[in-house]
Amino acid sequence: MATTTASEPSLAQKLRGMKGEAVKFGAVGLSGVVVNFAIFWICINGLHLAPVRSNIAATSIAIATNYLGYRYWLYRDRDAASRKREIMLFLVFSGIGMLIDTGLLGIAKYMFGLANLELLAAKVVGLGLGTVFRFVSYRTWVFKAVPEPVTGTPAVQDATAGPTAAPAGAAAVVAQAELVLAAERVRLAKAE
Repeated sequence: MATTTASEPSLAQKLRGMKGEAVKFGAVGLSGVVVNFAIFWICINGLHLAPVRSNIAATSIAIATNYLGYRYWLYRDRDAASRKREIMLFLVFSGIGMLIDTGLLGIAKYMFGLANLELLAAKVVGLGLGTVFRFVSYRTWVFKAVPEPVTGTPAVQDATAGPTAAPAGAAAVVAQAELVLAAERVRLAKAE
């Protein structure tokens, strides 16, 4: 049986394929940043809360608004079969991102004694680091691409294949892996 393998896209091709996704991710993220900074400002100046508490409140509200943008705009074509799993993973990775952001803010405030603009700069840096983490984790584990269904794959192994043929279970695993790779290639091609 002759098998043809498609060449793997280069790193540059993969990055080009992610360009559209990254722009949309940035648009949703920017709306979250606006919400985050607005709530942070209200908590600090209006409610006179401590910076770390203000950041936790602001980031929590931004996480909720961002989920809506990611699920219903950016990743609307991704697998939504297990919404509970998706929301749980989204909250876990968002929480880790919030720890990155808030941890840097806490270090700036309580270890280095920074205030005002320096504290705001620390918040921006923490938010940037958290955003990179979120982008990678959301696209990798939360909003997974849906593999295209297998068509024309025989359910029973060919009896004439002989003793060196792989078991039917292994063939199914290989077929599924090929589908996942094909779906990723299609997604990358659409993004270009």
